Amino acid sequence: MPRDWPVYKGYATAAARRGLVSAVVDHSLIHGLDRLVAAADEVEAAVGVLRSDPRVDPDRVGLWFFSGAGLLAGEWLDSRPDWLRFVALTYPLLATPPGVDDLVTAAEVIGKHKDLPVLLTRAGLEREELAGPVAEFVSAGGAALDIIDVPKGHHGFDMLDHTEESRAAVTKALDWAIAHLGEEPGDDTKLLVPPPAKKKTTSTRRTTSAAKAAVAVKTPPPPAEPATQPAPSVTTPVVPAPVVPAPAAAQAPLVDLGVATVAAVTADTPAARVIAREHAAYAAHDLEAFLAMYSPTARILRADGAELKGRRFLREYYRPRFDAGECKTEVVQRLMLGEWVVEHVVSYEDGESTPQLALYRVVDGLITDVEFRV
Repeated sequence: MPRDWPVYKGYATAAARRGLVSAVVDHSLIHGLDRLVAAADEVEAAVGVLRSDPRVDPDRVGLWFFSGAGLLAGEWLDSRPDWLRFVALTYPLLATPPGVDDLVTAAEVIGKHKDLPVLLTRAGLEREELAGPVAEFVSAGGAALDIIDVPKGHHGFDMLDHTEESRAAVTKALDWAIAHLGEEPGDDTKLLVPPPAKKKTTSTRRTTSAAKAAVAVKTPPPPAEPATQPAPSVTTPVVPAPVVPAPAAAQAPLVDLGVATVAAVTADTPAARVIAREHAAYAAHDLEAFLAMYSPTARILRADGAELKGRRFLREYYRPRFDAGECKTEVVQRLMLGEWVVEHVVSYEDGESTPQLALYRVVDGLITDVEFRV
């Protein structure tokens, strides 16, 4: 998988040496471009895990797209979350081949958010089919785009071309990323990614008590290439953050059940803690934290019969409500059993209160199904 490729391991190690947290995402795009939409959801879910890790500052995250993953960048350039500090692209694929469901094209939305820094590392000897869309992207980007050129670099220069030019380009890109995460590049002139050494050396990672900024190095499958190319690079997997128990909601007495049954259905559970975190993000109007608690393929059935499926559609539905500050729900009673959490809630929308029954299912720490009934 891409996170085991030496090229990505090299980028992640270099970032870690500078005191950052770096993660590489294994997503479905490596199995073919027909998995583009699934890959977009998987990357979004991985970013949610990264931001929830206590070692990471959730408000200082950058996304870095390589090769084929360039097709995923447009979504983030189009709807930029507040925590996204930069988007970087290195020898990206920016045009979806015919017959593949496409996402937002990067060239169409570059510069939409003028305060979002964007970096392109461009290979001078890029393949013709990739070079054309990159040129269009540059033309559309104008002043909104920073560019690092590698005139003698091929596609994948950071693993194929062992030259000073290649190493300098990687160093400049890392310095740029670190600067936009709020960290200053090192004063020394030593390259972050050194040339291959004859003897093995070890490095000590700088640690601090404060949460660190993160670079989510997103790994694509390079577009189909002859098998003669060397296999690439590596990175550091993200450890999911431990779920912090939230205070259980006050429970109304269940007079018709025995004491043992009451204890069983009202005791705190892992599923209940996930729902508590979702509710906290909802109340705080934090859309990205709210969505991070949902599976990429989550399904919500509303009381009016409308169905929402997938995190992307959840974002479209909930964003206006979050922006308007219409995020108030009161939990009256809660019952828990295994994967399920059932709540009696009162929601407040348009100045009116509506009592509802909400059923949540949590699998592997993420909400997969929600149903509301009135």
